[in-house]
Amino acid sequence: MNLPVPVVTIGLLLASNIFMTFAWYGHLKHKAAPLAIVIAVSWGIAFFEYVLQVPANRIGYGHFSAAQLKTIQEVISLSVFAVFSWAYLGEKLTWQHGVGFALICLGAWFVFHDWG
Repeated sequence: MNLPVPVVTIGLLLASNIFMTFAWYGHLKHKAAPLAIVIAVSWGIAFFEYVLQVPANRIGYGHFSAAQLKTIQEVISLSVFAVFSWAYLGEKLTWQHGVGFALICLGAWFVFHDWG
């Protein structure tokens, strides 16, 4: 089955961002762990982010511009992080987060809008 390029690209970017969010922030629940161990584990997790991110960009480039790929990645990254910070770290999401995210989405709309 051949999936459309946007579906494959966005799916890979979503999966890669889940790995990267855990690599960058997962250790915050384990503050007693030695920093060297945390760095090594984070690198190990980040490897899988790259295994997904690089093909996502290769597959998506041409259908999307580089700026559009980066915009998609950033919107996905913030979406994944919002869920992660709430579900994993137990942080509260406030209206300020919502407004900030809406402004970022507005910026993404400008990147994707064809002004002719």
